Amino acid sequence: MPPTIRRARLGTKAQVVLPKEAREALGLTPGDTFAFAIEGDDVRVIRAPAEGSDPFACFTEWASEADRAGYADL
Repeated sequence: MPPTIRRARLGTKAQVVLPKEAREALGLTPGDTFAFAIEGDDVRVIRAPAEGSDPFACFTEWASEADRAGYADL
């Protein structure tokens, strides 16, 4: 089955209104955040993970000030 394609326009302030079908597919409501998954010239809109849901947060052994300083330039 081919994907459903809906068009949107980039406004003068680089703002985009997501089509209703896209908002419904992602379950987005006003105030929700979303993200762009970019791979080459392929860009997908995805629902952003909830704040504080860092999958690496359980690795507290790498969360010292020395680690932050050592990896700051990466």
